[in-house]
Amino acid sequence: MSHSVRIYIGIVILIALSMLFLFSVVHTAAGASRPGSRMIAEGHRLARAWCQTCHAVEPHMIGLFDEAPSFQAVADRHGTTALSLKVFWRTSHQNMPNLVISPEQADALSAYILSLRGD
Repeated sequence: MSHSVRIYIGIVILIALSMLFLFSVVHTAAGASRPGSRMIAEGHRLARAWCQTCHAVEPHMIGLFDEAPSFQAVADRHGTTALSLKVFWRTSHQNMPNLVISPEQADALSAYILSLRGD
């Protein structure tokens, strides 16, 4: 193989690697603008799995359950913030099961609840 062919192959490989790198940077930047939507979706999934037996977890279903507030009602309360929900997940409550929720799960549930806010 001649020297010029090796240089040509090297340039082609360099261009291909550069394109892959640029693609990964663009893809990562596009995904970075939507991490909240993934977290909200995970929170919705967790709410349906863990909470819907007592709470209305879907939007605009206020009043379906008499005992526990709907997630929409919780979201629309004046004092509901990410911090207040984080404290809530860490505190045991009389009429709720004592769930062990990881910080990531608490963040996801909080993100879902806050996404329901009617502003």
